Amino acid sequence: MEIINFSPSQKLKDDGDDAANIIGARKVTDIKQSLKDENRVNIFIDYSFAFSLDIAQVVDYKLKVGKALSDLEIDRLERASSFGKLYQNTLEWVLNRPHSIKETREHLVTKQGKREMANRQALRNRERTKEDRQKYKLRTRELPNITDEDIEQVVTKLIEKGYLDDAKFARYYIENRFARKGISQKRLKQELQQKGLNSEVIDEVLGATERSDDEEIQKIIAKKRSKYTDDKLIAYLVRQGFDYQRVKAAVHGMD
Repeated sequence: MEIINFSPSQKLKDDGDDAANIIGARKVTDIKQSLKDENRVNIFIDYSFAFSLDIAQVVDYKLKVGKALSDLEIDRLERASSFGKLYQNTLEWVLNRPHSIKETREHLVTKQGKREMANRQALRNRERTKEDRQKYKLRTRELPNITDEDIEQVVTKLIEKGYLDDAKFARYYIENRFARKGISQKRLKQELQQKGLNSEVIDEVLGATERSDDEEIQKIIAKKRSKYTDDKLIAYLVRQGFDYQRVKAAVHGMD
């Protein structure tokens, strides 16, 4: 897909092929690059800001100055704007630190609930006096609710783009989880299962890791030795998911 770069004041020119005389249609009167995000552009309809879209969406919807839009088309573009923001925010969240597919879906469900609560509050704010709304800077404009379909589309797109991959997440998690403190493979497996990974993926990644329970036990012993008696240290290590016989041999071996 061709990517178009807009300067802050550059417009997409009308080439004259729009149905500009649609009854009740409104016109795109300006398209400007967003000052906050260089990958998004602000769309003005009838000389008022309407919504923002990412550059790829502008190309996909063939938007340009002078294009006539029906109310149905404007609604569709507003939904596309909301989805684009949701996808971008989720992408940034995923890139900040690897997450599993289940974690990402749960993150979006939480955001969905917050959006619904915010919109209910916006409705209540409308009932407040104009003075109160101005004094407390209350938001009265509702934002598009996040649908279950939106969530699945975001997750699917992130998977297709390679940003969400449970196997890659498992490798990251296993390599970094308590890398200095020590952790048993049993506990790693339990934690990854809680994050939505299936046993087949977990076993494959655990089988390829260089971390071993013997080394992890030694890490924990080095940190806890001065705080525990042998019996308490053995009991602690067993609670962490290590094999009893292996723990017992390691603890007494330290002597």
